[in-house]
Amino acid sequence: MASESSFDVVSKVDRQEVDNALNQAAKEIAQRYDFKGVGASIAWSGESILMVANSAERVLAVLDVFQTKLIRRGISLKSLDTGESEPQPSGKEYRLAGTIQEGLSSEIAKKLAKIVRDEAPKGVKTQIQGDELRVTAKSRDDLQAVIALLKGADVDAALQFVNYR
Repeated sequence: MASESSFDVVSKVDRQEVDNALNQAAKEIAQRYDFKGVGASIAWSGESILMVANSAERVLAVLDVFQTKLIRRGISLKSLDTGESEPQPSGKEYRLAGTIQEGLSSEIAKKLAKIVRDEAPKGVKTQIQGDELRVTAKSRDDLQAVIALLKGADVDAALQFVNYR
């Protein structure tokens, strides 16, 4: 048995599931009666997701449909970033762009490391490695306590715990 155990804290999203959720949302928007004649649509626009309709309320309704599909597919809404979340007028239509966040930003990784340093059991170490955070300790029980602590943390990222050794 190894003398130290570790796990990585990451924020990754299955792009295929996001694509499936987007296709399901587009299909529902095309078929629903309340979206008829309002020019509502949702589609990929490069790396972002573009939602379009003829009124701000309809764009927010498109966003709601998309969020529902993401939840059904098991994708955290914390991974969807719509920025200002207020639809912007563009000619005769309103647009809202959203992006799928992947990887931990340096600010979030530092915040998580500070939480672990302040509240976790003694002997637990953290190390920021690019867009992930490695947590190591001698005891697996300490690592389990850190996972429970981080699950309860208020962070703007969809956290996953991987490479548990």
